[in-house]
Amino acid sequence: MPSTVVHLAFAGILAAAVLGDAFSRRSLAVVFAVVIFADLDVFVGLAVPGAHRAAFHTLLLPAVAGGLLYYDLRRDRPWLTGRFGEQAPRVAWVSLLAFTFAAVGLDLFTHWGANPFYPLHDQFYSIGGTLEYSTQRGLVQTFVEIGTDPVGDGTGTRALGTTENYHVNSGVDPTAGKEPETVDRVFPVAQSGWQLLLVLTSPVVLWARASQD
Repeated sequence: MPSTVVHLAFAGILAAAVLGDAFSRRSLAVVFAVVIFADLDVFVGLAVPGAHRAAFHTLLLPAVAGGLLYYDLRRDRPWLTGRFGEQAPRVAWVSLLAFTFAAVGLDLFTHWGANPFYPLHDQFYSIGGTLEYSTQRGLVQTFVEIGTDPVGDGTGTRALGTTENYHVNSGVDPTAGKEPETVDRVFPVAQSGWQLLLVLTSPVVLWARASQD
């Protein structure tokens, strides 16, 4: 599963690409803080079983925040710009973008999945598949084959379970219920080649973007 480091690497590349004139250490810190916030639901899971990848991995959060932000910015005197300056709206929108794609999205498109509509719809999903063009079959995609993955190859949108019967392992909470004293707590940094590449690429991109100012 993507670690917090991988999430931040992805968010850093997004921030470098779309922050524009609002790019700064402060704005980057805001984007990173929002992405880290999503992973803090691992601690909620200690008190509420199944809350990891659900409580703060719901797309309802950016939807509500985006609605409030849109409403505020349409006012004659937006509170956000009055409190944090003219660059604040762009930083806020980029933070919501990073939360949606670098935090929730990155987990949703992995094996362990996420609970993207919690608590309105309590169901963990994992999206996987391929999109390709075949000279024999034409355009082929397997991402939207909704079901329980009957062929067992990890393709399609798989329903994994609810907060009552599905647990996402972590170093903080390795197993559902009480762990034995000998439990192995693993805190990953990169668990695949593409994750390591993302972690190594992000600081280079951020350094290059900072050097332009």
